[in-house]
Amino acid sequence: MMLSPRQELLLRKVVDGFSATGQPVGSKALAGEPDVACGPSTVRNELAVLEEQGLLAHPHTSAGRVPTDSGYRYFVDKLLPAGPVQRRTVELSLVRREVDDAMRVATETLSQLTNLLAIVSAPPIRETTVRHVEVLLLQPQVLMVVVITSTGGVSKRVFTFERAIDPGLAGWAVSYLNEQLAGRPLGARTLRSRLADPALSATEQAFLDGLSPAFTELEATAESTLYVDGAHRLFSEGRSADLHQLHELMEVIERRAALLGALQRALGAREVYVRIGAENDLPALRSMSLVAANYGLASRNLGTVSIIGPTSMDYGAVIGTVRAAAGELSRFIDDVWDA
Repeated sequence: MMLSPRQELLLRKVVDGFSATGQPVGSKALAGEPDVACGPSTVRNELAVLEEQGLLAHPHTSAGRVPTDSGYRYFVDKLLPAGPVQRRTVELSLVRREVDDAMRVATETLSQLTNLLAIVSAPPIRETTVRHVEVLLLQPQVLMVVVITSTGGVSKRVFTFERAIDPGLAGWAVSYLNEQLAGRPLGARTLRSRLADPALSATEQAFLDGLSPAFTELEATAESTLYVDGAHRLFSEGRSADLHQLHELMEVIERRAALLGALQRALGAREVYVRIGAENDLPALRSMSLVAANYGLASRNLGTVSIIGPTSMDYGAVIGTVRAAAGELSRFIDDVWDA
């Protein structure tokens, strides 16, 4: 679809005006803009053309125009890149934080900066490796296995045995487990193969078999983590008239799995991922827009930084903020990751 420069200017004006006020934009108001070099009748004709092309809608006979999902898509794809570059600086204060704390800080900061719903997906546990293992005797028959991952995450699991545990066997297990597992990815098959060794005595192998769930079940029992902040902002006055759909979105956030699937589709995107209104697969998002960007290592993406808000959001500001936050998280991950 090709628009004339005047039509593109008017479309931009309608998008900006509706985003700022939440009200339809009329032809008189547009004709009064200093850079719109034509009268109200010409503006009305151009707006009618934009409406015929599906880029604008006319809510009421006497009302002005509002952008459609297609209008926002044209704006994001054609008009934003052609305009002034909007660079955003996002200070996340991530130094000396554990990964989960860094994700939480990033989410809170994004929500505060955009006044919208922010969601950050943590790196999946299968992407991490074992950094260190500890086997701690708590009582004669009780011990705890501690697994520290490459991201600084800590998993603890307590085991109870029928008989008193040989401290020497526990000490041997610490050395053996670190020798076999340190630097290995947290995949159940990979770790299970490292715990089976024909050279071990029956006692040693039986002891490791008893401890193996601390490693082999770690990936299976861990859910991919989503950090969410700012849900209440979507309910603020003027954010959306469709309260039913907002409640649907809250249910999706609580279930997490469907939302995680939507965010995972953004992992393959090379640039900022934008889905507007009906472009979203999830019904709960079809009156809203999703803006997401990937963060991770140079070799692979590990998670997404995303904003959900009304289709009338300030796309330039949100895209710039999401892109900057993803860059900050990537630098943080590059510093802490031992892969």
